[in-house]
Order: sequence, then C-alpha cells, then structure tokens
Amino acid sequence: MTTPADVHDVRDPELPGRLLAAERDALVPLLRSRAEADYALPVPACPGWTVRDVLAHCSAALTRVVENRFEEGVFSPESNERDIAERADWSNERIVAELERGLTDAGPVIARADGALDRLALGEWVHAGDVRVALGAPEAYAGRVLPEALALLASVTADLGHVPLHADLDDVDEPLKLGEVSGARPPGRFIGDAATLVRLYAGRPVDGAAYELAGVAERELDIFG
Repeated sequence: MTTPADVHDVRDPELPGRLLAAERDALVPLLRSRAEADYALPVPACPGWTVRDVLAHCSAALTRVVENRFEEGVFSPESNERDIAERADWSNERIVAELERGLTDAGPVIARADGALDRLALGEWVHAGDVRVALGAPEAYAGRVLPEALALLASVTADLGHVPLHADLDDVDEPLKLGEVSGARPPGRFIGDAATLVRLYAGRPVDGAAYELAGVAERELDIFG
C-alpha cells in the first residue's frame, strides 16, 4: 500500500468526500449484517456509549453538515447527547440509513468549506474504527481506505499547525510527514504500523502495540482531545 509522503502543499477538497464514500461502502454493509443485539454493545473508545449511540452521533453530525445546522455549542458533549437522545425512538435501521445518506451527501459540502470541516470527516472515519473494535470486526483504523485517511490526517495536522512528526510506517511504502512545516521545532519520529499512528492521533488506547515514538509525547499528538 502506498500513500503520498507529503500533502502539505495543496489541499485536496475532494479528499474528505472520497474517504466518507469509501467508508460508507465498507461500514454500512457490515452494520446491516449484524444482529440487533450488537448495537447495544459498549464502545471502549467512547465510555458510556453503545454502538448505536456512536452511530447516532455520527449520523447526526453528518446531517448537520448537509443541512448547515451549526448553532452555538454544536458538537459539544451536551449537543452530542441531545442528538443521540433525539434518535432514541428510531430503529437501528433508520439510524444506519441516516448515516448512509450523510456519508454520501456530506462530501460536497465539506469540499466547499475550505478545510473547516475536514477534521469532522476524519473523526467520522475514526468513529467507524471505534465501532469495529466494539463489534470485534477486522481492520479497525485501517483497511482499504487507509491511504485516504492518512492523507487527510496529514492535511488536517498541517492546517492545525500541529506538532511536526515524521512517520515511518510498517505498512506504507513512503514516510508520512505530519504537522506544521515551519521548521521552528524539529519533527518527532514514529516507527510502527499505520493503525497505531491513527490511534495516537485520535487519542485511542494503544495497549500492546509495538511502536517507537521519539521527540514528541503521546499526549501531544491527540487532535480530538
């Protein structure tokens, strides 16, 4: 598998939409193949939330993007809980259907937002990984859409002026450059697999993962905390 080594120079406005559409094609069939009881499983990465709760949060967030509904306090913990509560009477299938529409329709809106919603798109993909972990499904924070996710991660961290990092990934041919590029701070170095790198940037547990991290602390990498 390959991915661009450096995506700092030019933002690809279509990249978030491609990632969401590819994740739609992978995740929605998985969800529809699962038993109703699986939707009640706890999600370790999101304490207090079930699989259904995470999916409701994701579908609500994408619907807000499509409908341009960004009232004050949107995406705060309180707002997220309200979105989930509003869907309490929905069937699991209705939530999955809303998620499918959001993953389809949000891309063009995000493309026009000049980067302001790119991190949201990346967060949707990370939550798909959270759900896979809860379901015991393979390829959490990985899979065939990983190249797009890594490219978006590099773009988002550059836009944030995040701590610089050079990642030598076991499962990607070219090194990946993340974070700001001013040279004001020497880049840290990561050696390990791509899924572990994603977990670190998403603030997810990496217990038992074999990797090396130098020049930067784990807590500095989290872009969602």
